[in-house]
Amino acid sequence: MIQRIQTIYLILAFVVTGILPFLFPLWTMNDGKDYFFMQNQVYVILLGLSTSLTVLTIVSYKKRQNQFVMGRLNIILNLILLGLFVYRSLNLSGETVLVSEKGIGMFLPIVAIVLLVLANKAIKKDEDLVKSVDRLR
Repeated sequence: MIQRIQTIYLILAFVVTGILPFLFPLWTMNDGKDYFFMQNQVYVILLGLSTSLTVLTIVSYKKRQNQFVMGRLNIILNLILLGLFVYRSLNLSGETVLVSEKGIGMFLPIVAIVLLVLANKAIKKDEDLVKSVDRLR
């Protein structure tokens, strides 16, 4: 059942957490240098955990309940990552000469959270459908 809609959402979440952070900077400095997530070890660890958890969720398609739990854990990881991004941007924002603008990479955890919520919703829908079919037997 790898062709389910939640698999599409999870693959998109994998792309958002695994590929796009390499392409989009978190911040752009005044001197034109881009600040990517690889420059902070905590960001690398959290994005790596999120990406690997997404792949593990895709692979465990036969166990819908485990998929649902792993999706929730992944949402929590992305919320923590988003909180760290916001904390860092609030500490560096204002009239300092360090940061001139925020990059689109800061908003990638938001996109991942939305995709994971949609995937969990579809997983729950499948689980309810299976339970309703079991009641009819």
